Amino acid sequence: MLDFLTFSFVCYTQGDAKLRSVDGHTSVTLGSLLDDQHWHSITIERYNKQVNFTVDQHTQHFRTKGEFDYLDIDYELSFGGIPVPGKSVTFLRKNFHGCIENLYYNGVNIIDLAKRRKLQIHIVGNVTFSCSEPHIVPVTFMTPSSYLLLPGKPQLDGLSVSFQFRTWNKDGLLLYNEFHEASGVLQIYLNKGKLKINVHKLSWNQADITTGDDLNDGLWHSINLNARRNRVSIILDNNAASTFHSTIQMQIYSGSRYYFGGCPENATATDCLNPFGAFEGCMRLILIDNQAVDLILVQQGLQGNFSDLHIDICGIQDRCLPNYCEHGGECSQSWSTFYCDCAGTGYTGETCHSCKCPLITSTQYEV
Repeated sequence: MLDFLTFSFVCYTQGDAKLRSVDGHTSVTLGSLLDDQHWHSITIERYNKQVNFTVDQHTQHFRTKGEFDYLDIDYELSFGGIPVPGKSVTFLRKNFHGCIENLYYNGVNIIDLAKRRKLQIHIVGNVTFSCSEPHIVPVTFMTPSSYLLLPGKPQLDGLSVSFQFRTWNKDGLLLYNEFHEASGVLQIYLNKGKLKINVHKLSWNQADITTGDDLNDGLWHSINLNARRNRVSIILDNNAASTFHSTIQMQIYSGSRYYFGGCPENATATDCLNPFGAFEGCMRLILIDNQAVDLILVQQGLQGNFSDLHIDICGIQDRCLPNYCEHGGECSQSWSTFYCDCAGTGYTGETCHSCKCPLITSTQYEV
C-alpha cells in the first residue's frame, strides 16, 4: 500500500535528523532552524514499511516498526494541532502558528476541500485562507565587538523593556541600562545558559535574579522586565510560572541609554560596563517603555547607534547539521564553531575520528 503527503509551511522549531522507535512507534526528527519566516516543504512517502521523509530536499529513509504493512491511522488526520479532547495521544508541543499551503494527501487537495466547506473537513480555532503574518525585523550580533545603543525616555518612574533572543553561546551581555543621574544600573546577561538580572547601586546589589536553563539552545526566548518604584518583575518565555519578583531598597528612574548585546570599545565604566562577555546571536521585537523599536530606522542611521550588526536578518547557523562527529559522537556548538563529545565511542580527536584501539604489535622470533 502507498501513502503520499506533501505540503509547505512557514513556521515561527528546529532539530536535526533523529530516529527513535519505542513500542512499535517510530519517531523521526529532520530539519533545523525552520522558524526563519521562510517557506519550507515537507513530503512523506510510505510504501509498506518503507518511509521517505523529506524536508527541504533533505531525505531520511527508514522502516516503520510493527506487524502491519499499512498505516494504522486514526479515522481522521489533524494538521496544526490536536483539536479533539480526550484523544489517547502523547503530544507535548504547542499547536502550530504560521502558514501552510499546497497541502495534499494522496493527491487530494485538503485546503481546497476546506475552502469549499466540505463536510469531512473540520476547522477549529482561528484559521484563515491567507498568509498575513507581519514581517518581523531581527538583528544579528555578529562579533564580540557588536552592540546596539537605543535611546530611552529618562526620568520615568520605573522602566519597561522586552525583547526576544536566540544564541548558541552560554554567556553574554543582553542589556545594560544606567538609571537616571547614575542612581543605579540594570544588567541582564546569560551565564552558563541561565538568565541573570542584576540591579545594583554602586557596589551594593539590590536584586540578583537567576532563571531559566539551557537558554543557549538556538531557539527564540523572550524576556519581559518591568520595574516600578522598588519592585522588579521579569517573565521568561511568556510563562507565568517563570515570573519572578524582587523588592529593592531604591527608587528606579529610567535612564536615557539602553545598550543591547555589548558595550562600545570607548565606553566609560559609568556609561556601559560589560564584565560578562559580548552577546553573539540574534534579537527581535525590542520594546522600550512599551514602545516598539523600529530597527529599520536604526539601520538608516535615524535612531540610536550600533556596531557590527546585520539588521533585517538572523544569521544563526546550525553547525551540527550535518553532524561531523563520527562514530556516534555527540555534537554541540557555540556561535562560531562546533565541538564533538567522543565519550563512550572508543574514538578521540576533534571529530571522533581516531581510534583508541590498543596497538597490535608483532614479535619477531629468530630460529
